[in-house]
This record gives sequence, C-alpha cells and structure tokens, in this order.
Amino acid sequence: MPLPHHPGTEQLELASCGVMLPALLVRPARAGGVVIFVHGSGSNRLSSRNQAVASVLQRSGLATVLFDLLDAAEQDPGASHRPPVPDLEALACRLQGVIDALRGRPDLVDLPLGLFGSSSGAAIALQVAAQAQPLVQAVVCRGGRPDLVPGSLGDVCCPTLLLVGSHDLDVLELNTWAAARLQGLHELRVVPGASHLFAEPGALDLVAAWSRDWFLRHLCC
Repeated sequence: MPLPHHPGTEQLELASCGVMLPALLVRPARAGGVVIFVHGSGSNRLSSRNQAVASVLQRSGLATVLFDLLDAAEQDPGASHRPPVPDLEALACRLQGVIDALRGRPDLVDLPLGLFGSSSGAAIALQVAAQAQPLVQAVVCRGGRPDLVPGSLGDVCCPTLLLVGSHDLDVLELNTWAAARLQGLHELRVVPGASHLFAEPGALDLVAAWSRDWFLRHLCC
C-alpha cells in the first residue's frame, strides 16, 4: 500500500533500544495533540485499518505517528538469520524509546500525547501508559488484548477507551475482565455487528469516530 502524501507528512527513522524503526508522522497545522499508533503482531505502520483511523484524527487536528515495532531484519520472513521477535517487555521498551525520540522534537514536545493500540499492541500501549504517567494522557484500544499485561492495568490512570466488536466474543470477555481492573476513567464500548478486524460496513468508521472524540476530549480540553 502506498504511504499517504499530504501537507505535514514526514517519513522518519527513529532510534529506539538499539534498533532503527521506520515511522510516518503527519502533523496538521496547529495540531492539538499527537497520537502514536501501536500495531499488533503481524502488522506494521502500513496497516490499512490504522491508517484509516489516523486519517480521521488528522482531519480533526491531531498529529499521528505510525511506526514499525520491528526492524527490517525482524520483519523479513525470508532472512536466513532472522532475529527472534522481541517479547512484550522489549516491545514496550521500543515504544517508550519512540516516545522519547518524538518528545525530543521542538514541534512535538509540548503536544499532549495519546496512544492508540490494536490487538497485542493495546497491551504494549497500556503497559507504557502505566509506566509513563502523566506523560501519556489518553489511550484507545481497538480489539485489544489488555489481559496480556494484567500487572499494569491497575496502574493505568489516564482515560482509557476499550473498543471491541460485538461478534468478537473472546476478546469482549477479556476486555470486560480488564475494564474491571482499570483504576482511572475508562469506558468499554461495543461496536455492533463487528468482528475482530472491524471489516464489516461502517464498523471501522465508528471506531474512528469514537477514537477521535475520545482523544479530542482528553488531549485537547
């Protein structure tokens, strides 16, 4: 899929935890906040679903960053000496490194920060939100697996929105369990008729609209 091209777009290489991670930054004029997307396993910054949500956020005046959690060697299935995929702890370290790198930019340092996590990426986002408070000011999880970081849930203090498809029954059960352990402001919303990938007509549009409203309310207030 070709990368989007519009004003305020930069393709970056971010140094984090000893690796270089490609990233796509889109910064609208007079941005009111910045949202970093954390994809699940098997995905990357080119995810069409995350790009669709990011586009909605950009039109509402939020900067977005989509980046790869794995470097080129780790993503190459044909490499003869492919490195092992890092565990969640190592990936959380990479997300923190990306945050630090972006906060080092004068044009981003003063923007309120939100995280949008998908699938296992939601677990990484929640773990970092628990560790990096009050820096992370809002989190949205799409079809997330917060159960992968049970020890971090009670330490997440920022407003957190959990979005799950009504047909994604196992993940809905896990998110219901996790929501009961979140201490800060949080909501669990169910997208009617949606499965885990939100591929049904209108499902991803609703995810994008709810995410936009959540970030605008908690980052740009």
